[in-house]
Amino acid sequence: MMSALSHVIVDWGTSSFRLWTLDRDGRVLAERRSGDGLAISGQRGFETVLESHLAALGVPGGVPVMMCGMVGSRAGWVEAAYLDAPVRLDELAARSTIAPAARRPVRILPGIAQRSPTHPDVIRGEETQLLPLALDGQSGLVCMPGTHSKWVRLADGAVESFATFMTGELFQLLRTASVVKPAVEGGEVDADGAAFADGVAAALAEPESATNRFFELRAGWLLAGTASDDALARLSGLLIGVELAGAARRYGSLSGTVLVASGAAATLYVRALDIGGADDVVVRDAEACVREGLHAAASILFFQREGTPR
Repeated sequence: MMSALSHVIVDWGTSSFRLWTLDRDGRVLAERRSGDGLAISGQRGFETVLESHLAALGVPGGVPVMMCGMVGSRAGWVEAAYLDAPVRLDELAARSTIAPAARRPVRILPGIAQRSPTHPDVIRGEETQLLPLALDGQSGLVCMPGTHSKWVRLADGAVESFATFMTGELFQLLRTASVVKPAVEGGEVDADGAAFADGVAAALAEPESATNRFFELRAGWLLAGTASDDALARLSGLLIGVELAGAARRYGSLSGTVLVASGAAATLYVRALDIGGADDVVVRDAEACVREGLHAAASILFFQREGTPR
């Protein structure tokens, strides 16, 4: 199977490492996943970590690698400078940064900066998930849930503007390091349950009351013995509802949103968007999008000319 090997793609984040070997058509031949994030890799050496994974798969020298994510941040292998929005996504590959690697061509895709004085913002990693949407001719609103959820306005293959919501990070902080913690410990979020739906609806109706609603979770646990499952689901619904309210305030109707998400996040956001009255939501698998985006960038940069990689 490795005889069909064409190139390697890597999504390298703060705390995770995902690598796929591909053939020229983008079919996955093998993959590697690990917790080799920036801190670990910075200590061992980024090239050392990369080559250890490639050696485990038998990838020979000279096979090119296209990467995205926090590996291109100031704390990463080498900084891949931000491109300023608005920017066409098909420019990412040509404006990628060369990583100092001895055994093969290695490129890191740039992030995108929004240098608005009123809404400064940055994307690093998620822009790669947008590339296949742009190449497919997708325009409109895109939501990418996560630790830092991104809402992006796409138009004619370009990122026009975007907004980041710290939904996932706040959820983790509130459930593990706040006065709400005892009320939600051991709970699980049921996207189809009433508690999640009530949380979303409450936040959409009064997003300005969100911090009061958070404390009510503790009060309900103290005074009424609210079950942890219900409290955690309501917390999740409140946070996602606040995010949707903010996105709607910034961009207008959320109908027609393309949701780039996988697993539980996709289920929760589909349900929340439905509660919020958004129609015609389209779901695209997040991992598939990052693979397709990295493959598209590698094809543009490494194989524009017939023959050996550039």
